[in-house]
Amino acid sequence: MKKLNSEQLRKLYLDFYNSKNHAVIASASLIPENDPTVLFTTAGMHPLVPYLLGEKHPAGKRLTDVQVCVRTGDIESVGDASHCTFFEMLGCWSLGDYFKQDAIKWSYELLLENLEFEKDKFAVTVFAGDDTCPRDEESAKRWEEVGIDKDKIFYLDKKHNWWGPAGMTGPCGPDTEMFIDTGKPKCCPECSPACACGKYMEIGNNVFMQFFKNVDGTFEPLKQKNVDQGMGLERMLCILNGYKSVFETDLFAFAIKKLEELSGKTYGENEKDTKAMRIISDHTRTATFLLGDRNGITPSNVDQGYVLRRLIRRAMRYCRSLGVDDGALVELAKLYTEKYKDAYPYIKENEEHIVRELIAEKDKFAKTIEQGLKEFDKVLAHLPEGMSVFPGKTAFRLYDTFGFPIEMTKELAEEKGFTLDEEGYEKAFANHQALSKAGAEQKFKGGLADNGVQTARLHSATHLLNAALKIVLNDNGIQQKGSNITAERLRFDFNFPRPLTTEEIAEVEKLVNEQIAKDEPVVLEEMSVEQAKAAGAIGVFTAKYGEVVKVYTIGFSKEICGGPHASRTGELGKFRITKEQSSSAGVRRIKAILE
Repeated sequence: MKKLNSEQLRKLYLDFYNSKNHAVIASASLIPENDPTVLFTTAGMHPLVPYLLGEKHPAGKRLTDVQVCVRTGDIESVGDASHCTFFEMLGCWSLGDYFKQDAIKWSYELLLENLEFEKDKFAVTVFAGDDTCPRDEESAKRWEEVGIDKDKIFYLDKKHNWWGPAGMTGPCGPDTEMFIDTGKPKCCPECSPACACGKYMEIGNNVFMQFFKNVDGTFEPLKQKNVDQGMGLERMLCILNGYKSVFETDLFAFAIKKLEELSGKTYGENEKDTKAMRIISDHTRTATFLLGDRNGITPSNVDQGYVLRRLIRRAMRYCRSLGVDDGALVELAKLYTEKYKDAYPYIKENEEHIVRELIAEKDKFAKTIEQGLKEFDKVLAHLPEGMSVFPGKTAFRLYDTFGFPIEMTKELAEEKGFTLDEEGYEKAFANHQALSKAGAEQKFKGGLADNGVQTARLHSATHLLNAALKIVLNDNGIQQKGSNITAERLRFDFNFPRPLTTEEIAEVEKLVNEQIAKDEPVVLEEMSVEQAKAAGAIGVFTAKYGEVVKVYTIGFSKEICGGPHASRTGELGKFRITKEQSSSAGVRRIKAILE
């Protein structure tokens, strides 16, 4: 295997697919602009959903990138050898162009020839077929054609080798996954990559979107067949370099070293301190990217801001367990902005903002701890005389309501002669998770962006709202800080230091509705980033040099965008703002509908 650092691996991957006529595109924001179904960009495919569904991409039918992603579903698992909340996804796509033959041939070439994985340790899986969709014999045949022996090709069911649809209906299809045999003994005679014994480690995945699942559960062939390849940068670096965990790679090693210096403890010496160092370094990296994102968010008590706050405070909590000051997060954040300044320049550019927000959250957390201590004393005073067990439900309430860490509750309880009812706490926590998950599934049940007519109209209205705010508030420094659009309403976050007045809200509505009343066509133009700048378009100018972008002119708005739109402003009906409120410090939130 070829030993590479992160910069070398990014370059090798992009250069490889660029040599296969894939356009190199920039990573999209971590905060999805047109997808109400997820809080964060969780995979390379998310920003490309409109194009996977048939819309023309300005860069063509073959694309490749390194996409920044955040997944927090496994946040409690962070601290082990492989889980990260932030990660980079190496990806390439065919949008109705090549299919299984080329995808598999190039995967083989990339992995076995360029990255030098050993062929005798290489294994793949393909879809075994079922009553609804056929066995993927073609993928197996293509693997044999490039030289993979039949005994290294495993047929697995839909649980293991099928992607989608993300919602009840939509694009879906079989996938083929690539594995390395770690050399561990077989767990059973039928041992395969489907086993959790650790013998096989996944290194890549090709999804073949070739079917559409209908409401009645039947499948039909897609008009546009797509390929979506994904490989995790952190995991690939770990495997290539023979490390035992992702925290030994060059993406984390410097942060771990700093924590060793600050704590006087040695990484790997004991499980407790090692876990703390991993959590602090992972969560701080994620917070740095969320704060520094082009649509950057700030800590709050709702949606993305709540997740960010939880990550920061969890990192601070583990700082205390490691014996270092919460300010360690600021030191680590500066190290991360330096590390990623070439791959993602905006992170370094936003360093001052990142540091300021981390310090502010540190101060707020200190007050939370103080409030939690007072609440703990109140609870203690009301416990029945002679009681020696601190109630688990109460411990969870201190955590859930006041953000008071369970570790601190346990320590304080023991100091006062109580034992903590940990089983009761875990039960209350599990019930809370189940309710949260049910709520999230209801809120984000679509799975992928809804590109319906009403969503397209609301998205167009968001452009007009953005332009109207700049006019009414006489502030060209106003920037979008987040957008969430469903089929019922739009939500738009923007930087502004105070609430809007009733008069300002009315004026914004008036300007938007004037543009709608003109019933002008929505004009789409494809041009270079430099041309877009010269034309006065607003947007994020972080794309790679020479990349073609889409510029939409909608009334008095001219903006770079890749989302769905109406064809004329008159289609929008009447625009009405339903709420204007604070989203987080220095960020306002507007909710609006079309009637």
